[in-house]
Amino acid sequence: MNWIILIIAGLFEVAFTSSLGKAKTTTGMEMYLWYGSFLISLVASMLLLMKAVQTLPLGTAYAVWTGIGAVGTVLMGIFVFHESVNFWRLFFIATLIGSIVGLKSMSH
Repeated sequence: MNWIILIIAGLFEVAFTSSLGKAKTTTGMEMYLWYGSFLISLVASMLLLMKAVQTLPLGTAYAVWTGIGAVGTVLMGIFVFHESVNFWRLFFIATLIGSIVGLKSMSH
């Protein structure tokens, strides 16, 4: 169950970084709504991470959480913010995903 909580925490990390990206492209009330989304997502991500590390190894949980956030944010950048995509970028995303899966499979 705590692995599911950790995955959700990582998805909230993607949400808070993506909210920052959207906030910088907007003005007025919409910008404040994106900053609100950032704060809510940040708090949710941290609370869920805190819950997950109560039973999961701290180093593994943190690495998986940041890995989910990093991969998710790069993918959001590519698909939502139209950032560049090339072989090496995809290659390193794939190695990061492989590392996350490896860490999860090696933890007890």
